[in-house]
Amino acid sequence: MKPLFSLLVFLLSTSLNAQTAHEESVKQVVYQLFEGMRQGDSTMVSAAFTKDAEMYTVFTDKDRTPNLKKGSLQRFLTAVGTPHEGIWDEPIWDVEVQIDGNLAQVWTKYAFYLDDKFSHCGVDAFQLFKGNTGWKIFQLTDTRKKEGCVIPDHIKKVKK
Repeated sequence: MKPLFSLLVFLLSTSLNAQTAHEESVKQVVYQLFEGMRQGDSTMVSAAFTKDAEMYTVFTDKDRTPNLKKGSLQRFLTAVGTPHEGIWDEPIWDVEVQIDGNLAQVWTKYAFYLDDKFSHCGVDAFQLFKGNTGWKIFQLTDTRKKEGCVIPDHIKKVKK
């Protein structure tokens, strides 16, 4: 009985380590996107996406009307790569990864800062595909709000 128990523990730990390695490889693509934003490196950001990736934003306007706005990956890459004032910093936390074969999704809370100045917060929802070149983001949808943000102290850059 003891050898069988040891074998089960070994198989379970091997499976968990493999899953963790897969999750980390998915997270690395997301981290690459945010590091590229911080550096203003559109090439680094572009490498995180499929060439035809879609981007969306969900928000509520001043009239409290819910909106879904389609963005443009090319416009985003141009904005990242064009010299701009301040560093775009988007720290994330509560990162959840789900994987089934070559499909993954990442759901994470974020806060967006221009240098140390808070801009907005929300959730990023990534859909990723694993092809011959590794994991790539094929869809990114985010929510945005300026109020009611609960940002962990270790993430906050300035006190509100």
